[in-house]
Amino acid sequence: MAPIGGSNQDKGPMEIVNDLWVLTRDYAKQETIDPLKSLGRFFGYGLAGSLLSALGLVFGAVAILRLLQTQTGEHLSGSWNFVPYVVALVFTVVCAGLAAYAIKKPVRNQEENR
Repeated sequence: MAPIGGSNQDKGPMEIVNDLWVLTRDYAKQETIDPLKSLGRFFGYGLAGSLLSALGLVFGAVAILRLLQTQTGEHLSGSWNFVPYVVALVFTVVCAGLAAYAIKKPVRNQEENR
């Protein structure tokens, strides 16, 4: 019974070697280069997202700190001047905890539900 693509006896040895080379090259490209490209995209978006999240967290903490320092007047001055810093620290720790929880949370997609 002849293979689907035709008989190997119809091809010369050089054509068979050339077909083998093309098949091997395409397979290597499919299994190495394409996954690396998608991994690079994933890493790039992750890096950009983490940098923007960190920048937003810093701006949020500084905003809370400055808000408490300027808007509370004399209430948080003197021996209570550490309170705005503690509140900003608590805000940062809570945001970091929420981010860690979101990272550890298992992703449920449609493939798992099938």
